[in-house]
Amino acid sequence: MKTYFYELLYIINPVLDDDKIKELVSSINKQIEENNGEIIDTDEWGLRSLAYDIDGKSNGYYVNLYFKAPSDSLPVIERYMRLNDDLMRFLTLKYDAKMRRYYELKKKGEAPTIFEETEEEAEETEED
Repeated sequence: MKTYFYELLYIINPVLDDDKIKELVSSINKQIEENNGEIIDTDEWGLRSLAYDIDGKSNGYYVNLYFKAPSDSLPVIERYMRLNDDLMRFLTLKYDAKMRRYYELKKKGEAPTIFEETEEEAEETEED
């Protein structure tokens, strides 16, 4: 069966202690691996403020995860996440070829900077 590349961002309830957070992250990774998935990269962003309150909480523990998995395993993984009360929100993205190329370039540190200010623009801003 064909596997696809996914990005999964989820927010964990901030009231959990560090051990419970690590346990939850590893259980989600385990769930992906049990459903024929392969974890590529796990990036824990840590505690961050939310744009708006969710369930009366103004911050959450963010985790960004990249993995490969067959498409039929995704509903099982997402159902597991929906049933977990310690997860506040999650979002799964399926990467297309362009997104995958950009991910590979970013990983190598060669990603193009689209909106980076040039030296000339910086000097013009300073003069004003």
